[in-house]
Amino acid sequence: MLRERTATYEPLAQIIQREIGQNVYLCYQCAKCTSGCPLAEHFDLWPNQIMRCLQFNDERPLYSRSIWLCASCQTCTTRCPQGLDIAGIMDTLRIEAKRRGVQPTVPEVDKFSTLFIRDINLFGRLYEVGLMAGLNLVTGRLTKDMDMGLEMMKRGKLNLIPSFVRPPKQVQPIQASGNVVAYYPGCSLHSSAAEYDHTTRACARVLGLELIEPPGWVCCGSTPAHSSDHLLATVLPLRTLSTVERMGIDTLAAPCSSCFSRLRAAAHAVAENDDLAARVAEQIGYAYQGRVQVQHLVDTFVDRVGLDAIRAHVKRPLTGLKVACYYGCLVTRPAKITGAEHVEYPMQMDYLMRALGAETMDWSYKTDCCGGALSLTKTQLAWELTAKILRNAHDCGADVVATVCPLCQVNLDARQSQIGLEFRLPALYATQLAVLAFGLDEREAVLERNLVDPRPVLRTKGLIQ
Repeated sequence: MLRERTATYEPLAQIIQREIGQNVYLCYQCAKCTSGCPLAEHFDLWPNQIMRCLQFNDERPLYSRSIWLCASCQTCTTRCPQGLDIAGIMDTLRIEAKRRGVQPTVPEVDKFSTLFIRDINLFGRLYEVGLMAGLNLVTGRLTKDMDMGLEMMKRGKLNLIPSFVRPPKQVQPIQASGNVVAYYPGCSLHSSAAEYDHTTRACARVLGLELIEPPGWVCCGSTPAHSSDHLLATVLPLRTLSTVERMGIDTLAAPCSSCFSRLRAAAHAVAENDDLAARVAEQIGYAYQGRVQVQHLVDTFVDRVGLDAIRAHVKRPLTGLKVACYYGCLVTRPAKITGAEHVEYPMQMDYLMRALGAETMDWSYKTDCCGGALSLTKTQLAWELTAKILRNAHDCGADVVATVCPLCQVNLDARQSQIGLEFRLPALYATQLAVLAFGLDEREAVLERNLVDPRPVLRTKGLIQ
């Protein structure tokens, strides 16, 4: 059976080489990809086994669960000594399986991606309520996460009405001074993570940063785009980057780690591949010149404003508060995309929290994946990964977890009651803590939107009334 399919189709190794420029024959089976994969125990083919299959044109990976369970955490790509983009290879295998009409072995993941892309094609941005309801409908699990969704609605974390946006055809240049930064909130910060958006803007005002939201920005595509269509995954971020470039702003700050990753990846892709750049330019009607630096919001605060300036604005130091800084998997990985100096053990958010007066914890899970890409599809796997993170932070003595990604925050906060832990550990956005440290009114921190209430802990530390 496999020989018949091999005779019909181009060898997988050639497809991968042509589509993403990866030579699978460089793999020498060190198995670092498998040893670092947070989901390997749930795979039917380990990452290194998939690489070996590709070297022999064994098509079993196309029929595996592994390519659909991959969380795109980039650990394998980051740790490969041969520099292979293994996460990108997993994406390519998923795309090829669909092209050949192979039925997905984890159908809910495929349905999620289809609905996600349908939404952004229709609306321009993700409609979170519609996505969750649609996924429950097509998978026949009508009441899944109903309790969490209702609680989020009660706290004003979900928009019932979708936004309709399109990128502008004409862009008006602005006079950008040194304190002007383009601000790409991403879909979540206009809905489920509105408190992150509110506190980010409050912090920027204190620090003298002018955040300008690009007109008509569209969804970055997140995991569903890059695991479904390489061109689409590049076109979507470049639509917004091209708008910022034509505005004349040289820096774009992204508070969402997934958005940050996709914006950086798209800019890197067109810089490295002239053919892709030409195809993207044809799609968006503009040839992107690469004049915009994409930063994660944390780097914008720490590098552009500076720790000394941040420290100078502290009015209510976070003295006595023990913070576990959780970066998640996409702020630093892989370094060739993110430009991170310390991929496995970053410190930027730690430095920020220390400047605010907090004590940061040394702990083991600050860059481990929470399963964000699987949160709505294989929720129990997300529970498993999130529980490990929360337990490690709790065991290290943290009072709170600070995060800088809305996808991570949903797992760490909203899903905490589902996991069955014997404790509750508040998970806040780093900007919520910064608002308190800057002496702003407690209401500016929007603490009532956290499902695990952080106020009792903050009161014991004397940080709120």
